[in-house]
Amino acid sequence: MLSSSIFQSCLRTRPHTRFPSALPARIWSLRRNAATAAAVKPAEASEESVKEYPVFQLTEDDHKRLQFQRNIGVSAHIDSGKTTLTERILYYTGRIRDIHEVRGRDNVGAKMDSMELEREKGITIQSAATFCDWVATMPATGDKEKYAINIIDTPGHVDFTIEVERALRVLDGAILVLCAVAGVQSQTTTVDRQMRRYNVPRISFINKMDRPGANPWRVINQIRQKLKISAAAVQVPIGVEDDLRGVVDLVRWKAIYNEGEKGNKVVESDDIPAEVLDFAKEKRRELVEQLAEVDDEMGEMLIMDEDPSTQQLADAIRRATISLKFSPVFLGSAIKNTAVQPLLDGVCAYLPTPSETKVVAHDTSLPASAPQVELQPASAAPLVALAFKLEEGRFGQLTYMRVYQGTMRKGQFIYHARSGKKVKVPRLVRMHSNEMEDIQEIGPGEICAIFGIDCASGDTFTDGSTNFSMTSMFVPEPVISLALKPVGAETPNFSRALNRFQKEDPTFRVHIDKESKETIISGMGELHLEIYVERMKREYNVECTTGKPRVAFRETITQRADFFYTHKKQTGGAGQYARVIGFVEPMEMNEETGKDIEFVNQVMGGNIPSNYIPACEKGFYEALEKGTLSGNPVCGTRLVLNDGLAHSVDSSELAFRLATIGAFREIYNAAKPIILEPIMTVEVVAPSEFQSVVIGGLNQRRGTIVDSEVREDEFTCIAEVALNDMFGYSSHLRGITQGKGEFSMEYKTHQPVMPQVQAELESAYKKSLGQPKK
Repeated sequence: MLSSSIFQSCLRTRPHTRFPSALPARIWSLRRNAATAAAVKPAEASEESVKEYPVFQLTEDDHKRLQFQRNIGVSAHIDSGKTTLTERILYYTGRIRDIHEVRGRDNVGAKMDSMELEREKGITIQSAATFCDWVATMPATGDKEKYAINIIDTPGHVDFTIEVERALRVLDGAILVLCAVAGVQSQTTTVDRQMRRYNVPRISFINKMDRPGANPWRVINQIRQKLKISAAAVQVPIGVEDDLRGVVDLVRWKAIYNEGEKGNKVVESDDIPAEVLDFAKEKRRELVEQLAEVDDEMGEMLIMDEDPSTQQLADAIRRATISLKFSPVFLGSAIKNTAVQPLLDGVCAYLPTPSETKVVAHDTSLPASAPQVELQPASAAPLVALAFKLEEGRFGQLTYMRVYQGTMRKGQFIYHARSGKKVKVPRLVRMHSNEMEDIQEIGPGEICAIFGIDCASGDTFTDGSTNFSMTSMFVPEPVISLALKPVGAETPNFSRALNRFQKEDPTFRVHIDKESKETIISGMGELHLEIYVERMKREYNVECTTGKPRVAFRETITQRADFFYTHKKQTGGAGQYARVIGFVEPMEMNEETGKDIEFVNQVMGGNIPSNYIPACEKGFYEALEKGTLSGNPVCGTRLVLNDGLAHSVDSSELAFRLATIGAFREIYNAAKPIILEPIMTVEVVAPSEFQSVVIGGLNQRRGTIVDSEVREDEFTCIAEVALNDMFGYSSHLRGITQGKGEFSMEYKTHQPVMPQVQAELESAYKKSLGQPKK
């Protein structure tokens, strides 16, 4: 009774706290318990911290700056004219004094292709960032407004797909460039998939309108059918092919011509040429109809048979584009300097500002399942920036950053979100291809670069006042490997080069083969690895020889198999003892996590102590590294641990790790394993007269023809072919098409190999095991 009365008096004398009535019952019970009275405040505080974050309102200056800010990327299939278009944009905005072509006779090369290899081969290898100012004509009012535009020019080859991936991760909008003759091609589909992954609105630009056979209306239909997005032209060409003179703006209803030296003078006229007037009216009606399918306001106006005003039409295009439902299509020819300036007006008018893009981050102080926090592009908010690209510059490692929230200043201390390391910003620059412009500070929504910071691609930086971390970009798995060996004695530059390239490019992997002790490099394709071997020779003076390309085979199981395995080893003193019971079964790819291997712990009653479970998981993942059929990694497998047994003295983490490895290998053959090989989507473009020999050549390589399209003088064939059968196809295609054919390929999936191929791979692996180790 005495203790009870003391408890009651304690409750009476405790300061009264007003609690919200909606608190969970569990917390109320905590607060009624005197023993846990001290824990009440932290519980209350943690509940508040989960729910509430300071809200930073955008100031008038923020709104004014962000309203006239655009971050865009230029993406497309190989040779669609991305770099040529970016060169024109830089020229018309006054960033460069003269235009140089990608494969120009003056041997200068385009501004954005700064690497010597890029200028030699005429391709873009690395994405390059720049910035410019443009005085845009607003479609609704005709007013002139000055905009600041950050541009990233990306490669078209699938081998350098990570460059497109990380550029789109940090951009608010994009220009999807298409060829007026070839239309939607294989890499266009890949870029479209990447834009959808990061919710990037796009405007489409049909380039090469001066080429014979240019047909923009067929391309617009392909955008609707193949890319599954509503699209309509906002321009109609005046003249066709060689006679292309200008375009008719369907929104503002004006004819636009390029005159003067290199098309730098834009002439607008209210007189629409008679030969395109009826066609332009028809296409304007089509534009309204396409918008009516995705925009409610336009839909109502179409039902009421009302003609929208210029303001309503421009607003509807902007709304539908930003909501990812529509893509306005612009037409022109970058090489002929035609209709590039109206495209820039479209970028400013229809693509979103940094404040219109929803950006979220995860608070690392909370569990992974906690809701994400929306970031505000306010300059007064705590700093959150994402490192999206690394480059080895003349002054050390150059890190490209996108600032999402807050302000970054030169000399400021910032914190690495993953490691918690505090670093100083020694130098802050804005990039113009390979040139730099020093700046003192950078605000939210901007792209900059900093020196002297050690980090990886996709790392987040804060000012230390928050625990925010942003999701990294998607990194595809390598599909091809080569054995690499330096000519002569190995120098420190060999490992230095490989370490640098691995850090810069997440799709480039290096490992040492345990049996042969060879250095193996892996990447996205033959061109990808060839470029890195050439860069080692040029930049590090390390000449290398490469072995025969190796395909990234995989192994998987096809049926469930149960295991009951005991690992027992007795030596002097404590021995090793562990028993594991469970089963393995095939597993499909999890779309959310992107993983197809999983360890599931279903042990009840503590038969295996909980501190040994991580060792079992580690043993499972270790066993997956090398299958027993061909020595390749195992995928598509789930291991479920049901039961087991531990010894009070002899059991250890090592024993359970070895038990799991032993159990997996023992029942691996009972699970009917098979070998998988990478299947590539191959697109071949060649003159029509070679159609039969090209299709015959693909059939010889066990290819499955998926689609073929014949145009006036050339045809496109899309097939699915095993990568193992594609080696040497480049020279074969040149031979059968007199050098006129070209092809591109990208990874699609892994599929089971033919039984005879599996038998060959198994016997080759067994022979290699029988050889004495060097």
